Amino acid sequence: MSPFARPCLFWLVYMGSLGMAFPFYGLYLGTYGGLSAVEVGAVLSMLPLVGLVAQPLWGQVADRTGARSGVLACLVVATGCANLVVWRASGFVELLLATGVLAAFGSAVMPVALSVSLAVLQHDGRHAFGIARAIGTFGYLVAVVAFPLMLRATAGDAPGPGGASPMLGWMFPAIALLASSSGVFAWTLPREGGVAARAKQPGLRHLLGNAALVRLLAYAFSAYLFLNGPIQLFPLFVRSLGGGLDALSRMWVLMLLLEIPLMAWVGGLRLRLGARGLLALGVVASGLRWAGSAFVQELDVAALLGVLHGVAVVGLGIGAAVYVEEVVPDELRSTGQGLLAAVGIGLGGILSNLVCGWLFDRVGAQATYLGCGAGALLLGLATPLVLPRTGREHAALSHR
Repeated sequence: MSPFARPCLFWLVYMGSLGMAFPFYGLYLGTYGGLSAVEVGAVLSMLPLVGLVAQPLWGQVADRTGARSGVLACLVVATGCANLVVWRASGFVELLLATGVLAAFGSAVMPVALSVSLAVLQHDGRHAFGIARAIGTFGYLVAVVAFPLMLRATAGDAPGPGGASPMLGWMFPAIALLASSSGVFAWTLPREGGVAARAKQPGLRHLLGNAALVRLLAYAFSAYLFLNGPIQLFPLFVRSLGGGLDALSRMWVLMLLLEIPLMAWVGGLRLRLGARGLLALGVVASGLRWAGSAFVQELDVAALLGVLHGVAVVGLGIGAAVYVEEVVPDELRSTGQGLLAAVGIGLGGILSNLVCGWLFDRVGAQATYLGCGAGALLLGLATPLVLPRTGREHAALSHR
């Protein structure tokens, strides 16, 4: 197996497991788990809450040992096993604790996987990482579409609790199988060169003294503050327009279809725009989507705006990870990615969910989306003022 094929297979299989987990976990909790809406929200909040500690912690383990590929493999296998724990849990308290166990490992997979992949593929051409990550998005898309069809083929149209498929609980063994399989591919990833650089001392204090990284953390916190709540509340927004699960599923397919080619070409975008340009592009695209959604009255128009989701994921998600790679020493790359995830998706995401949920109930979807969209637009346009150029960007400008 070629060195390039290994990270591609890892992303394909691991993102496939996420394609079963992310869209359907809340549905499982509210049907088979028998939880109220408040209890579902509390259980789901365990993922980012535990991630605040787990993400930088596992990043430090990876950096101090230099065994990033091995740590990644252990994390995804442990995530698979934790899904089996969730499968056997029942009742609010057990599901809350089991989700905390899942978050202790699963929340750290993405930042460690990004640090490993960017290091492993850095000499394989500017499009190598983007292609590998795009293959992962394709795996996510296949799982989102195929899993409900598999459930329907297995159980027919017989309704389960809350109208869900009676086979829905089997998502957890399926996720465990895919996650564990991705761990096998992670174990085969290279363990020399930049991916094996070892930190000689704890890196958090050093990183918090890095002015460029601190400014990125503040930027990421602000971005996710404006953007995380709207995407989490998107099913409620679709329902307010008269749409149901079928409409939501079709929208997600459109959102992911654009993301795949953009992700594959992210190396070219990085060359032309730089990390700051990618971030500005992603945040502005999200701002346009949510501000525009405030004036939408039809599902077709909302679906059209949803195409901007791919731009947002590539711009914000990959742009922030690339910025970390350019301003953080190689031996602290995993801690840097973990810190970014904890502050942005963790702190910013939690606060965004709380504030947007409160606003959604009291002032409505339109006002909530308009406020978040306007804030994101202002932040995106201010990107060059907030974030300094990286060394790579300076070098690129000097060669023009």
